[in-house]
Amino acid sequence: MTTSDRPVPVDLPLLRIGGPAAGPADGGCGDACGCGDAGAGDAYDIDPMECGLDPDLAALLADAGLDPVQVEDIAHLAIEEDLDNGTDVTTVATVPEEAFATGDFTARESGTVAGLRIAEAVLSVVCTDEFEVERHVEDGDRVEPGQKLLTVRTRTRDLLTGERSALNLLCRLSGIATATRAWADALEGTGTDVRDTRKTTVGLRALEKYAVRCGGGVNHRMSLSDAALIKDNHVVAAGGVAAAFKAVREEFPGVPIEVEVDRLDQIPPVLAEGADLVLLDNFTPEQTREAVALVQGRAELESSGRLTLDVARAYAEAGVRYLAVGALTHSSPILDIGLDLRAGEEGAG
Repeated sequence: MTTSDRPVPVDLPLLRIGGPAAGPADGGCGDACGCGDAGAGDAYDIDPMECGLDPDLAALLADAGLDPVQVEDIAHLAIEEDLDNGTDVTTVATVPEEAFATGDFTARESGTVAGLRIAEAVLSVVCTDEFEVERHVEDGDRVEPGQKLLTVRTRTRDLLTGERSALNLLCRLSGIATATRAWADALEGTGTDVRDTRKTTVGLRALEKYAVRCGGGVNHRMSLSDAALIKDNHVVAAGGVAAAFKAVREEFPGVPIEVEVDRLDQIPPVLAEGADLVLLDNFTPEQTREAVALVQGRAELESSGRLTLDVARAYAEAGVRYLAVGALTHSSPILDIGLDLRAGEEGAG
């Protein structure tokens, strides 16, 4: 990557998130908060774990195509799992209750970042006081080792308690985005996109598919109800590819149908039925070119199986529209990101 390709860090104003406030004009909770119409005087009487996300943060998540309520639920689950109905014994024992600190989420290696606002959501459910964030990069940016991604100032205990939960999600999603970016770069200029599958972590599908988008990939179906994908077991159960297609078309006439084939001779009957997309499973690049010539643009084609970065461009140049890569979400290594407290800045807020 050349210097000109790297994202330029932008110093944005410190944003107040969470904590007691009289209303949206003063920062903090506001009308969209789960704590209702609590005023500044009684906000601390509310269990902070029952308070909704800051409206501005929720809007950023929604703009990214994520459900803020789902993100909040995941954030709560992550923190609750880590505390296990107890307390952070190390932090409580070593950090004074009144201490504040500034910490930098920093890339330890080069990659593509995803999940920064999700990390903020995790911190927002654990912080007992309002906290400030400074956003240096955005999801989808390429980053280099040592580059600051997000700066947070809040109570030291809260920051350390939420550190691992925030990093678990941020590192995981950034790893997916980084792997996807490698595929997108390999396919650049071919007209072929890499897209994900449903091989996702239980409970994190929306976030992991968001990370694929951050890396330059596209999403396949989010759920079994979005579209039909007729695979080998459906074919066996229905008594044939064409029979399976007809059954889906009759039961759900408005649903897009993709049909998986593993031989060239299975393609003509599927085309005759009107398949929207044909999935070429474990075809070689040569067989893929034959399939493209056979289809002649009557349906879109997607390749799956046998796909690696080394051969990605060969499949793309054969003429398929998509490469289906389940490894994006089920096997991508994390991107190493850490949280570093700034020395000498601890103290009361």
